[in-house]
Amino acid sequence: MKRFRGQTAVVTGAGRGIGKEIALELDDSGASVLGCGRGKRPDDLPDAIAWTRADVSDPLSVRALLVTAQQMPGQLSILVNNAGVQIEKNIVQTTDQEWEDLIGSNCRGVFNTCRAFIPAMEQLGAGSIVNVGSISANSADPNLALYNASKGFVHSLTRAIAVDHGPAIRCNAVCPGWIMTEMADAAFAMASDPQAAKRDAVTRHPSGRLGRPEDIARAVAWIASDDAEFMTGQCMTVDGGLTSASPIRPGAL
Repeated sequence: MKRFRGQTAVVTGAGRGIGKEIALELDDSGASVLGCGRGKRPDDLPDAIAWTRADVSDPLSVRALLVTAQQMPGQLSILVNNAGVQIEKNIVQTTDQEWEDLIGSNCRGVFNTCRAFIPAMEQLGAGSIVNVGSISANSADPNLALYNASKGFVHSLTRAIAVDHGPAIRCNAVCPGWIMTEMADAAFAMASDPQAAKRDAVTRHPSGRLGRPEDIARAVAWIASDDAEFMTGQCMTVDGGLTSASPIRPGAL
């Protein structure tokens, strides 16, 4: 279904994992997609998806990203803030440089892109922003202190943008649970037995499996579309039922 025909979508952190799947989904749905990241264009990214280097923590780089997006075919109407990093440390272990790196990407990056893109979208009359948050904003994961805090910022900023810039701009967040990406692998690697930790995590999901990047991509596409036109200021959880389940594992009673 080409529901985004005639529209331009920008996806940050589109080089791999969730961001790449979001870019592919939006492209498949008819959007002119501009992906960005700090590195070079991924070799396996389809030619239909445009690519530019951008560091979202740098306001000047974000301004250049906006100029590139405005040169794309179609109306600039979708911004997906996916770029982010994860540091597997508690707050005492976290260095000043790690603070700068994580907050720069996860918090300042979302702020920079929204601040730059909202006026352009408002001038065109409408826009949909989807921020990638996390269930980790609502409950703490061991040794992910700064990552947890940064996603709380994303959720709060999402609500503020929806209130301040509606009705022209809709702003929502998708909050993934355990999605099998490099970030998830790094978190499992901290366990004494990573494979056992992963098996235990699966048993806690009513869906019977961990998430896949395409699960999040489809949710993002729906929220960005007119099918969700009355939805704004929301943080929608996509976690296979993990946060709905009791901590008692199935079969334990």
